[in-house]
Amino acid sequence: MTLAKALVPSQSLPVRLLMVAGGSLFIALAAQVTVPMIPVPVTLQTLAVLIVGFAYGSRMGALTLLAYLGEGAMGLPVFANFGNGAAFFGPTAGFLLGFVLMAWLAGLAADRGLRGPVGLALVAIAASALLYLPGILWAMSLAELAGIDTARWGADSLGSVWTYYMAPFLIGDAVKAVLAALIVSGGWAALKGRRA
Repeated sequence: MTLAKALVPSQSLPVRLLMVAGGSLFIALAAQVTVPMIPVPVTLQTLAVLIVGFAYGSRMGALTLLAYLGEGAMGLPVFANFGNGAAFFGPTAGFLLGFVLMAWLAGLAADRGLRGPVGLALVAIAASALLYLPGILWAMSLAELAGIDTARWGADSLGSVWTYYMAPFLIGDAVKAVLAALIVSGGWAALKGRRA
C-alpha cells in the first residue's frame, strides 16, 4: 500500500485523475523554486519527483511524470525557469525524460512496502544517481545525432561531463533524496499516529 492509497482509499478514476493533476502541479511549482547551494543553486524539481513516486507508487508516479512532460510539450511553462517543450531540444532533455524512471523507481520501492527513512533515502539516492544516465546520454550522444554541438554545453568528454553535469549537483541531489525520504516516512508516521 502506498501513502496515497492509505490517505485516499477510494482510487476511482476521477480520484486518480485529480492525483495526477495535483502531482504534476506540485512538480511544476517545485521546479520554479531555486535554493542557493554551493557550488550551484538547485531547484526542488527532483525532490517533488521523488515525493510523488514514493507517495503514489510506480504506476501512478510514472503516469504523473508523463502528464507533467506532456504539459511541457504542449507549451505550458512547467519546467525549471518556466520552461516548456523547447527544453526537449536543449541540454536537459535527457534529465526530463529520466524523471519518469526516477518516479517509477521510487514508486516501486513504495509498492514493495518500503516506509522507513533510511531505506527510502537509499532508494532516493540510487534513483537520483540513475537519473544521470539518460541525462548524460542525451548530452553526449543523442544531441549530436540531432546535430546539436554538445561541446558548447561542456559535454565533449567524460571528464567534462563529470565536471559540468554531475559533480556540481551531487550535494544538492543527496540533500533532496534525504529530504524526500524524511517527508514521506514522516507522512507514514503521522498517519500511524492519527490512527492510534
